[in-house]
Amino acid sequence: MTTTDKYNVEAAELLANQASHLPISEAVPVYEQLLANFPTAAKYWKQYVEAHMAVNNDDAVKHIFSRCLLNCLHIPLWRCYIRFIRKVNDKKGIEGQEETRKAFDFMLNYVGADIASGPVWMEHTAFLKSLPTQNLAEETQRMTSVRKAYQKAIITPTHHIEQLWREYENFENSVSRALAKGLLSEYQPKYNSARAVYRERKKFADEIDWNMLAVPPSGTSKEEMQWIAWKRFLAFEKGNPQRIDSASANKRIAFTYEQCLMYLYHYPDIWYDYATWHAKSGSVDSAIKIFQRALKALPDSEMLKYVYAELEESRGSIQASKKVYESLLGDDGNATALSHIQFIRFLRRTEGVEAARKYFMDARKSPNCTYHVYVAYAMMAFCLDKDAKFAHNVFEAGLKRFMHEPSYILEYADFLSRLNDDRNIRALFERALSSLPPEESVEIWKRFTQFEQTYGDLSSILKVEQRRKEALSRAGDEGESALDSSLQDVISRYSFMDLWPCSSKDMDHLTRQEWLSKNISKKIEKPTPANGVSSVDKSSSAVSTTSNSVKVVYPDTSKMVVYDPRQKIGLTGPLQPGVPVALPPNDTMGAAGAPNVLKDILKTLPPALATFVANLPAVEGPSPDVDFVLAICLQSNIPLMPVRAANSTQLQTGPAPSTSDLSGSSKFKPTRDRHAGKRKDVDKQDDEDSTTVQSQPLPRDAFKLRQLRKARGASSQTGSASYGSAFSGEMSGSTG
Repeated sequence: MTTTDKYNVEAAELLANQASHLPISEAVPVYEQLLANFPTAAKYWKQYVEAHMAVNNDDAVKHIFSRCLLNCLHIPLWRCYIRFIRKVNDKKGIEGQEETRKAFDFMLNYVGADIASGPVWMEHTAFLKSLPTQNLAEETQRMTSVRKAYQKAIITPTHHIEQLWREYENFENSVSRALAKGLLSEYQPKYNSARAVYRERKKFADEIDWNMLAVPPSGTSKEEMQWIAWKRFLAFEKGNPQRIDSASANKRIAFTYEQCLMYLYHYPDIWYDYATWHAKSGSVDSAIKIFQRALKALPDSEMLKYVYAELEESRGSIQASKKVYESLLGDDGNATALSHIQFIRFLRRTEGVEAARKYFMDARKSPNCTYHVYVAYAMMAFCLDKDAKFAHNVFEAGLKRFMHEPSYILEYADFLSRLNDDRNIRALFERALSSLPPEESVEIWKRFTQFEQTYGDLSSILKVEQRRKEALSRAGDEGESALDSSLQDVISRYSFMDLWPCSSKDMDHLTRQEWLSKNISKKIEKPTPANGVSSVDKSSSAVSTTSNSVKVVYPDTSKMVVYDPRQKIGLTGPLQPGVPVALPPNDTMGAAGAPNVLKDILKTLPPALATFVANLPAVEGPSPDVDFVLAICLQSNIPLMPVRAANSTQLQTGPAPSTSDLSGSSKFKPTRDRHAGKRKDVDKQDDEDSTTVQSQPLPRDAFKLRQLRKARGASSQTGSASYGSAFSGEMSGSTG
C-alpha cells in the first residue's frame, strides 16, 4: 500500500462506515487498521469504543481509553469516557461516587481549557450537586466543591461561559444572598475578562476544521489554511490575552499544542515548535518527551533526530545523544554521507580527535561514502586539529576515488589556496582537465581562469583563457564563434568582487549582444504544415529562396490565439482583461461566411513583414518584453523586397486597409476622386516625411519607435501605400 492510499481520507470514511455495521468481532481488525493510519482520529476512537460499550465489553473499553485519551484531547471522546465511568460506578455507592468525582477532575485537568468544554463543566457541577450528604459538615463540603467548580468554569473562555455565570449567580444567591454579593463582585471582573477573551478566541477556533484527519502535508490549499489557522491560534494563546498566571497560561498553551498535533500530526515543524517552547520555558524534560513522541510519529525525519540529539548533548546526556546519531546511521549500508559527517563532528566534540579519526577510517569504506565525507573531515583536520599535512593526505586519498567529481576538485583547490600552494593548484587543475570531458569541466575552467586572472601573469592569463575557449567550443554549439575575443573577457579579467570596469548599462548591453550572437545564427528545422501550404508560405516563398541558410518555421495559423478580443467575430460575452480569446476553427468561420481574421491581416502585410509575424511565438496575453522584441528586430536581417515590385503590387491591390478595416468595422474609406486637387500635395508631403525620417538613424528608445510606426500608419490612411519596416530600417515605397 502506497503512502497516498494509506492516508486516503475518502477510503477511511468508507471503511469506518462499513465497520459500524459489522459485528464487533469482525469490526475490530478494521478499526485497528484505521487507527494505525490515523492514531489521533478521535472520532474513530469514539466509534471504536462505543462499539465495545454496546456489547458491554468493559475490559476492552478500558484498554482503548488507555490508548487514546491522553493523545486525543477531544470533548466528545472524553464525554464518552465519563459516561462509561458513571455507568460502571453508579451501583457502587459512595465508593463509586468517589471514583466518578476523580474521573471528572481527571477530565477537567486535561480538557477543561477547551473552548467547547462548557457542557463538561455543567455536567461536573450537576454531579457535585447530586452527591448525597449525611450531616452539615458534608453539606458544607459539597457546597464548597460546587463553588470552586463554578469559579473555575466562569474564568475559562468557553461557548457556555454566560450560561455558567448565570448558574453561578443562582447558586450563590440560593446559598446566601449576603455572601453572594461579595463573591459575585469579586468574580465579576474575572468573568468579564474571560468573556472578552472568549469572543477573540472564538474567531480563531472558527477557522479550524475540527473533523479533519491527520495526513502528511501534500501542499493543498486546505492544508495550508489549517496550518495558518493553528499558527494564529497558538500565537494568540502564547500572548496570554487573559493575563492569567504563568503556570495556567503555560498549561493552556500546552493544551493548544496537543490539540494541534491531533490534526497536524505529520508536520515536523509543529513538533519542533512544541518541544522548543517547552525548552525555552525551562522544562527540558518535557521537551525531551515531546521529541521522543515526535520520532515515534515521524521515524524517518532526520531533522527531528538531529535537533533531539542536539538537545540531549546540550544538557550533558552524551550517551543518549550518541544513541540518536547511531539510529541515524542504522545499518552501514543505509547510512547517508550526511549522517557520517555529523557523527564525525559529534565524536570530535565529545570524544576527541582520535575517536573522530578512527570513525572516518571506517566510514570511508562504506558504499555510501561520497566525496563530501572526505572534504568535511579534511577541513576538520585542517581548521580544528591544525594538521595541514593530514588534511592534504585526505584530499589526495579522495582524489584517487573522486577525480570525476568537479565539486571535489574545486574544494581541493580552495584548500590549496589557503595553503598558498599555487604550484599544486595549477597541477590539480591540469590533472582534472585532462581526465574530465569538456561538458563536465565548465566550472573547473572557470575557476582555473579566475585563479590565473588573480594570481597569474598576463601571458598565463591569456593562455588559459584561450585554452578554455577551445575546450568549451568543442562541447558547445557555437563552434568557431566561441573562439572570438569579446569585451566579456575583458570584464572578467579586470573585475574584482563587486567592482566592474563598466557601467551596469554597458553590462546589460554586452550580455544581450552575447545572447543574440549565440542564438540568431542557430538553424531551425522547418516542419511540414499540418493543413497544407498556407498563404504565408506562398507569399514568402521568394524570401525563403533568397535566404537558404535560415530555415523558417511556419506555425499552423488556424490554432493561433489573437490577443485583442475585438478581432473575434461573433463575440457576445463580456470581455475579460488579460484573458486570451481563441479564434474559431476555419471550417466554422467559413460556414458563417466570415473571413479568417489572422490570414487577412497577414495578406495585407508585405511578404518580409508577413514572414516575421508568422514566425512570432504564440503568446497568451501581452507578456512579451517590447524592448527585447525591438532589439531582436533591429538585429534581424530581413530580406528586402524590390521597391518597384512593391509599388506595382500596391497599385494592383489598391491602398492598404486601415485598422478599422481589419476589424470589420470600416466606416471611412479613402477614395481616389474626392479631394483630387489635394492628393498630389499629400503624396509629395508623405514622400518628404518618409525620406526625412528614414534618412536618420533609428532611435533606440522603444517609445520613439512606436511613435514612428504610428506616424507611418497614419500616412497609409491618407492614401500613401507606405510598406516600409520601422523595425528593420527598410525604405518605404510611396506612390506619387
